Amino acid sequence: MNQSITDGIESLIDQLKKDQSFDGSWNYPFETGISTDCYMIILLRTLEIDDENLVKELVRRIISKQEKNGAWKLFYDEGEGNVTATIEAYYALLYSGYFEKTGKRLTAARRFILKNGGIEKAHMFTKIMLAITGQYKWPSFFPIPLEFLLLPNIFPINFYQLSVYGRANLLPIMILSDGKFQLRTKKSPDLSELYIRQKDEELFQEEDWRSLYDSIHSGIESLLELPSQLKERAKSKGKQYMLSRIEKDGTFYSYYSSTFLMIFALMALGYKKSHPVITRAVNGLKSMKTTIDGFTHMQYTTATVWNTSLISYALQEAGVSGEEAVIEKANNFILRKQHTLYGDWAVHNPNSFPGGWGFSNINSFNPDVDDTTASLRSIARDAVHNPSYRSAWDRGIRWLLSMQNEDGGWPAFEKNTNSPLFKHLPIEKADFILTDPPTADLTGRTLQFLGDFTNLPSSHPSVKAGVESILAKQEKDGSWYGRWGICYLYGTWGALTGLSAVEVQSGHPAVRKAVSWLESVQNEDGGWGESCKSDSQKKYVALPASTLTHTAWAVDALMSVSDKPSRAIKKGIEFLLENLEKKDWTTEYSKGQGMAGAFYIHYHSYRYVFPLLALAHYKQKYEKS
Repeated sequence: MNQSITDGIESLIDQLKKDQSFDGSWNYPFETGISTDCYMIILLRTLEIDDENLVKELVRRIISKQEKNGAWKLFYDEGEGNVTATIEAYYALLYSGYFEKTGKRLTAARRFILKNGGIEKAHMFTKIMLAITGQYKWPSFFPIPLEFLLLPNIFPINFYQLSVYGRANLLPIMILSDGKFQLRTKKSPDLSELYIRQKDEELFQEEDWRSLYDSIHSGIESLLELPSQLKERAKSKGKQYMLSRIEKDGTFYSYYSSTFLMIFALMALGYKKSHPVITRAVNGLKSMKTTIDGFTHMQYTTATVWNTSLISYALQEAGVSGEEAVIEKANNFILRKQHTLYGDWAVHNPNSFPGGWGFSNINSFNPDVDDTTASLRSIARDAVHNPSYRSAWDRGIRWLLSMQNEDGGWPAFEKNTNSPLFKHLPIEKADFILTDPPTADLTGRTLQFLGDFTNLPSSHPSVKAGVESILAKQEKDGSWYGRWGICYLYGTWGALTGLSAVEVQSGHPAVRKAVSWLESVQNEDGGWGESCKSDSQKKYVALPASTLTHTAWAVDALMSVSDKPSRAIKKGIEFLLENLEKKDWTTEYSKGQGMAGAFYIHYHSYRYVFPLLALAHYKQKYEKS
């Protein structure tokens, strides 16, 4: 197998070298289905911005994804289709002006929508988009009033206890909901045929959150100002929050959804369609356009720093010298992207200096733990002898350690923003939107970095607390849930590699249990595959086929705790070698998640990065000369 592994490694290295951009980065697409494509058409039409070529290009991609039954899916094995995605596509195609309701495609889509409950079954955020553009009635109230912004940080429930992603998206919604803002045009379509019940349906009907709502209102009432003054001050604070967090490209936090919502929120506050801030925001969204298989796609954000850090590290693990141009250029790019600005993370972490890395090449003040460890891995060798990298390394390590939660785990963006109270709000997917919990995948990857790349001993309090956090999150079957990947394979890979790196022994009961679970879900062909359904069902759901990425995660996890190559490991490696050139639905299947049941990510780099790491680690561990 030795030569086959060497050949496989070399072919992956050649592919990655070929795909590197001139600035040293890798710009593989951040692909998230059709939602952003639909929203772009709706945005351009609603703002009456003339960009007909872009509309036509997006229509082409949306149409290319329609199923034979008229529906659109979020992932291959979802079933007949996804009603929210189909509603978004129906609206966008109708608003584009290139399709009639009576045509075959929209007739089939409408039939699917009505069969599955109509427009009322759309995701809450889709209903909000429909309300903004005049297609859905705003609820009589939003569960978080705008004055919530004014509650001081010492109040038990306040704005900064929401996750940064929650703040970025909910703040403009709060502004829009407060004024029941709607914007229709002469060309706005009529979607009344998609309703099954009356249009006066409310978005929020649950009652078990009332005590939380009352608590928020009690806090607001304790502010000694007239209601009208509070309202105006909240609007002013909300506007300043958005304006002060606009990136250089004009986007709000570099996210598509928050920027889309900010545009309309500013209009609700009196901005004209032609205002420079709105024009820059629209152009910023346009700048995230990419091309996939000849089709134009609007990215939710870019994954440039993430891709570049992962790839630089993987290439070095596979034997590419740090002196080669491909690594020098990559690491110079990464060095330039280290953050120097304070962001919202400093609210809960006031004693640390900036030093993390963000996900996209646009992001300059919203770093995250996973990108920081990925970037530090990539520059680890340079940090030994290069003063510039050493300084970046030291700042990165300090920031990373400062971000550990009180419970020992690591979150994504902000520490200690995991209040269980917000989960009671009647906001769909609240646990994915409103909180930033420490997770097994993030904590495991952080421990793997600390164990393999720093001198921090396993007895260090940060390491011990991290290990305890991971062990506490293990599922009964031996797996771990992964928040940012699909899903239990991802979490188990992160947890096992992390535990192994900080000297948790292979005989530990948690490790043995995890190994048994991984071996039990291996497919007959030697690979592994997991469905996106796992995250919604909160249990492992097998995919009807093996994938390169899932297999690489599983094999790498097993190798991290195995002194000798087991039968499962050998079969997994053989699957990788036999399928490196494969291109079908399994290589395009989403391996990342943003929101269970609603937002999935196809990372185009993963099919190269993780098989390369697995093969390199096999060679390092079991084929030493």
